Amino acid sequence: MVGYKKPCKYCDQLVDPDANVCPFCGKVNPTDTTRCPKCRAPIQIGQQACQNCGLPLLTTCPSCARPTFFGDYCVNCGARLVVTCPKCKTQQPPLGEKCAKCGKPLYGGRK
Repeated sequence: MVGYKKPCKYCDQLVDPDANVCPFCGKVNPTDTTRCPKCRAPIQIGQQACQNCGLPLLTTCPSCARPTFFGDYCVNCGARLVVTCPKCKTQQPPLGEKCAKCGKPLYGGRK
């Protein structure tokens, strides 16, 4: 029996429901609900803050420096909303000034 596939929320191609990356457009979380970068609660475009942890859902894109909804990608330039630690190279949402893994200063994190 063939498994049930879901449309990618970015490109509408059918992908496996447990896929972490769309094999067609390359974007992350292709079938999952958009989630808060801090607590992972479901969020929707238009919300001002996470209903679970209160994180403000308007952020500045590290790539284009424009305000955007804090989902997986910038609504202006399409870049993924992550910063990379210059020391340990961990990619993470721009939630603070320090790396969540090693504690070193980040560039592009929230102040």
